[in-house]
Amino acid sequence: MRILLVNPPAINFYHRAGLRMSPLGLAYVAAVLKESGYEVKVIDLNVEKIDYRTYPYQRYDLVGISVDTTRYPVSLKIAKEAKKRGADVVMGGPHVTFFDDETLSTGLADYVVRGEGEYIMLDLVESLNNGKSLEEIRGISYLLNNQIKKNPSAPLVKDLDSIPFPARELLPLDRYTNTLHGRFSASMVTSRGCPFNCEFCSCSAFSGVRWRTRSLDNILKEIELLYGRYGYRAISFLDDNFTLSPRRVVELCDKMLKRSWDLIWYAFSRVDSIVRNETMIQLMKKAGLDQVFVGFESASQEVLDNMGKKVTVEKAYKAMEILKKHGVRVWGSFIIGALSETREMIKETIRFARKLNPQLSQFSILIPYPGTRLYEKVKNRLLTKDWEAFWGGQPVVKLNKVTAEEMKDLIIKAYASFYLRPAKFLQVGLPYLYELFWGYKKRKKVPLVKVNGDWAPLGSHV
Repeated sequence: MRILLVNPPAINFYHRAGLRMSPLGLAYVAAVLKESGYEVKVIDLNVEKIDYRTYPYQRYDLVGISVDTTRYPVSLKIAKEAKKRGADVVMGGPHVTFFDDETLSTGLADYVVRGEGEYIMLDLVESLNNGKSLEEIRGISYLLNNQIKKNPSAPLVKDLDSIPFPARELLPLDRYTNTLHGRFSASMVTSRGCPFNCEFCSCSAFSGVRWRTRSLDNILKEIELLYGRYGYRAISFLDDNFTLSPRRVVELCDKMLKRSWDLIWYAFSRVDSIVRNETMIQLMKKAGLDQVFVGFESASQEVLDNMGKKVTVEKAYKAMEILKKHGVRVWGSFIIGALSETREMIKETIRFARKLNPQLSQFSILIPYPGTRLYEKVKNRLLTKDWEAFWGGQPVVKLNKVTAEEMKDLIIKAYASFYLRPAKFLQVGLPYLYELFWGYKKRKKVPLVKVNGDWAPLGSHV
């Protein structure tokens, strides 16, 4: 059975900022299918010059499409072309997990994989390949005689070590432009799930509130693979809660230091984790931590409490103090446009960002993504059902005290106020503009790294 996995073109904040990261979710699915003997191909429409309207889908028996909210409309277009050429279509990802009925009702998807999809997808493929009934496959929704069938949910994978490493050999690794201090950075995930269940985030609903982690040996084995075989000297850990267990982080850093790798890295953390564990931050820096992403979100304690962030505004300043003390660069996240926020509350968050002064600030309008508690709260107040508008830069909900036009003005003012300060513009603005308008020439060149004593393209197999 021949399977094509498609990563649709993205229009989210990170894509607009020029970041191109490998689709780890699809690479994990591909690895499981490949290990089971199936012929798998992955195409990434974010970085490959492929016209989805003319692609030869007829060469494949099954086309799998990864779908988040902003990519849902283009995913339907891809599915339409695939079905026109005779292929069956399966969709997976957060948006279709929570909107499986709507997705199947379009008639453009035959199956929806709900939740973490590696082994659900394998069960589906083996059932289709062997002509067996779909009724026993947990975690799928599908069409049967034009009726939507929804099987019980599948259990989450308890042993993450049992999942093979992502099939990066199927990806165009030299096309991904995510860098740390000029080093091309590989993406990696060491844990899944989130116990915090913030109102605006679907992670807890998608991957569960129980935090699951890979063993340190398994994590180090993948880092060794990225470092030795692929030639990476930077890694972006994309766990939602990389520092949830300080003990785990300390043990991992100790083991990394013993290997004397020339490696820098990026991770996500929380204000409370940083404030309570300064020694951990110090060791992380020693082990190569270059930058940390922190969700400061708002200057209003009321807004933070309503979001379910379980942090305080005061601790944000302490967290920044600790990170700056140890030389860790900070990418700060700030969210504006909560349901009952006033213009002054939003302006205070903008001033809050300037006072904290992380190296980078990301300002987003609060978006009610499907699967979140926020979506259930405001679904009757949506200004649009154009899912492409849900990328975080434009209002999609009618607020109590601020109009949509005011929100458009405030998001622009937020970025201008933060980045057009002379010192910040010299630090961030000019280098970014250079990379955006002239750096593409540099990105076209495949970087060479020394792998096992020989020079080879970054990400190549030798």
